[in-house]
Amino acid sequence: MEKLIVNGGKKLKGNIFVSGAKNVALKALVAACLTDEKVIIKNIPLISDFMVMVAIIRELGGEVRIEDHIATVQMKKFKKKKISLDEGAKIRTSAMFMAPLLARMGFAVIPNPGGCRIGARPIDRTIKGIKALGVNVRYNSKDGYFYLRRDENKEKEWKKVIHKFDKSTHTGTEIMILASTLFNGETVLKNAAEEPEIDELINLLTAMGAVIARTGRREITIDGVSKLHGATFTIGPDRNEIVTFAIAAILTKGDIFVKDAHSVDLEALVEKLESAGGGIERRRDGIRFFYKGPLRKTDVSTSFYPGFMTDWQGPWAVLMTKALGESMIHETIYESRFGYVKELRKMGAGISFFNPKIDDPEKIYNFNLADRVPDYYHAIRVKGQTKLHNAVVEISDLRAGATLVLAALSSQGESVVFGVEHLDRGYEKFEERLRSLGARIKRIKN
Repeated sequence: MEKLIVNGGKKLKGNIFVSGAKNVALKALVAACLTDEKVIIKNIPLISDFMVMVAIIRELGGEVRIEDHIATVQMKKFKKKKISLDEGAKIRTSAMFMAPLLARMGFAVIPNPGGCRIGARPIDRTIKGIKALGVNVRYNSKDGYFYLRRDENKEKEWKKVIHKFDKSTHTGTEIMILASTLFNGETVLKNAAEEPEIDELINLLTAMGAVIARTGRREITIDGVSKLHGATFTIGPDRNEIVTFAIAAILTKGDIFVKDAHSVDLEALVEKLESAGGGIERRRDGIRFFYKGPLRKTDVSTSFYPGFMTDWQGPWAVLMTKALGESMIHETIYESRFGYVKELRKMGAGISFFNPKIDDPEKIYNFNLADRVPDYYHAIRVKGQTKLHNAVVEISDLRAGATLVLAALSSQGESVVFGVEHLDRGYEKFEERLRSLGARIKRIKN
């Protein structure tokens, strides 16, 4: 077990690069398995989640070579159709391998996916979509596996499949795109997710020979092809990392220039930061984030793209502890994503839970209402102008990890942060990069 020791109260200043987007890199590995040729992926983040996906590819019979931040992937032939329960339980994106397995082998055995504890996160929307493609799906509750078989006779019955997602699903949209590239005929996805990471995946698949286009508002059309080929692709900057460093700058009354941040759509964050009084300077080669004076309370409600990301609400809660007044954060994507609140309270944060009155919850909330536990809360109030102090805290999930480190950096005294393995899932050498900005932080092995 490892822990972080953080001595807060230091202004963070300097220039920094961010890693390639985690939510593109993991999906790019899956896409690479759709062809038997080599796919070269540049600017990969060297994080534990990426390495888990690499291990799954190797387990399935593929080859992956990593040099610096470049991965060369080649799945000449699948040697297995089943992903082990151990690997699948580590990461939710393991379920995405159903797409290349179905496309190339016609059969897939996928464990019910694991991942961070931030809600039920069922894959029912994905399964519904896969069935629309003529795939037979059976779930065995005894062994925890989905058994999926492609029915080519059903495929021959149609030339066009139109599938509308009941609610927005980032992963479901990506799996349907991946699966449809090598399926017969045309597939039209309606109410498809719009996240820019999905467009990056589309760009990679297009470079591999797929025929995919956004054909309308929240609509994607895929014309199936018989074969894909190799390609070279460079991943863009990670939005979540940019936001982490942006808030770190303002929270610690510092000044951080994030290189290449201008190439990513951060408008939902920038709008809120400007409303709160944070300093932002757009430059030709990046964005400077800095403290320029007292912060104002600013409410946020999470949403799918182009709204305020659910991954940003934890760091935002820490920022609002420094603002004048009481702020509100309303979570609409996951039914349970305030696991960090208990830990922030240990550090002196004044945070209370509540459930807003919603006239049409089915329309507002993107999670399945049937999965909601009666005592779950979907919003918090954050008391501003609170002096956080040191504490011993435990990370419960990836984004909660960044939240607690930010809180420790902005507080007085020495804090101890356990559960560092969660941070390693999405941040490469996080503490080293923070130290380059002046943070007093170190990792210790117990």
